[in-house]
Amino acid sequence: MDVKKPVPRAKGIDNSLSLIKEGFYFLPNQREKLGSDIFETRLLGKKAICMAGEEASELFYDTEKFKREDAMPKPLKMSLFGDGSLHGMDGEAHRNRKRTFLSMFTPDRVEDLKRMALEHLDAKVSQWEIADEVFIFDEMQEILARAGCEWAGVPLEENEVKQRTREMIEMIDSFGGSLSRFKDGKKARDSHEAWLQEIIKGVRKGKMNPPPNTAAYIMAHHRENNGKRFDNGTAAVELSNSFRPLLATAYFLTFGVLAMHEHPETVKKLQHHPKYSHMFAQETRRFYPFVPAMAAKVRKNFEFKGYKFKKDTLVVLDIFGTNRHSDSWEKADSFIPERFDGWKGSPFSFIPQGGGDHHTGHRCAGEWLTVIVMSSFFEFFAKNLTYDVPEQDLSYSMERMPTFPNSRLIIQNVKKTADYQKNLSELMDGFSAIR
Repeated sequence: MDVKKPVPRAKGIDNSLSLIKEGFYFLPNQREKLGSDIFETRLLGKKAICMAGEEASELFYDTEKFKREDAMPKPLKMSLFGDGSLHGMDGEAHRNRKRTFLSMFTPDRVEDLKRMALEHLDAKVSQWEIADEVFIFDEMQEILARAGCEWAGVPLEENEVKQRTREMIEMIDSFGGSLSRFKDGKKARDSHEAWLQEIIKGVRKGKMNPPPNTAAYIMAHHRENNGKRFDNGTAAVELSNSFRPLLATAYFLTFGVLAMHEHPETVKKLQHHPKYSHMFAQETRRFYPFVPAMAAKVRKNFEFKGYKFKKDTLVVLDIFGTNRHSDSWEKADSFIPERFDGWKGSPFSFIPQGGGDHHTGHRCAGEWLTVIVMSSFFEFFAKNLTYDVPEQDLSYSMERMPTFPNSRLIIQNVKKTADYQKNLSELMDGFSAIR
């Protein structure tokens, strides 16, 4: 039996400002200082136990020991996820809602999204060929907004593409701790939800007829465990949560194109090895920073490694630190796609979009969409395009959450390769195995 021991404590009365200042490095830095993967601090005026690593991740995603209700900071709930969303639910209510989301992510529907995304990417390339410079981060956002809305059965008029794209990105960008970014995210969410509520009303009144396998149809007609349909507000929130997270992929796609530039040997591998794009996408998600941490609350008293976890204590899992934890990853701070060749690792050591099981736990239901879109886009860039990367500031701040290259990644002199149409057709038609 483990001897009970106090959780190591970080210095400082409240470390909220240190978290904002240090960003992705705050949790790893504290763990290194204290020599422990578990430590205690105060964040936003509340006691919090922070932890990292595969064992800590497996513990964190144990729904018998942890709950999500009231764990999410209110600003994040108001700006990013929305009130009444899946992300703050537990138990059978969470499982029922999760089943609804998973019903939208069948292999055929995942392939539909990949095809739609590639079609919108193809349309953009014609514009890139005559542009003086192309900002990859911005372009990826618009491509994914168009594809996501089409896939979800949400009508997106040409004159509102920029507005809706901006709203979704501002919602995603709001979780980084800046008051101004939170305000922008909250304003964007209000406008975004008002737009989607009108679509939900239109579907329910029969004025809009999206296909039955689309998110717009499913969320308009979903019923909870009590047999009641969502109110219009909740239906809009969950409709948003079915496709808005796809825009977060813009950060990963931008970093992936950056990785191709900084590791040119990967381009030939993307061109010639069929499975390499999947490995490349997975390593991009592991290596580059996006989500710093996730929060939950202790459901009931328990002990772990001699440490006491008391009911209702806030617990923060270091996502970035777990994805780079030396116990799970050799040369963790190096970009090595080959590490995912035949990878049979733990779903608790690789957690860019949550850990554990997609069906019963809190791992992101849309993870498959992210990976397949990323894989196809990286292969597209490697096989279908030639371009120059001019001198620019390609660095990115580890203090900013989420982060992206300071220059937004500029490319120039974009040209299609000789086999462009052939390669595009193969990417469109090839079935992507869901792993």
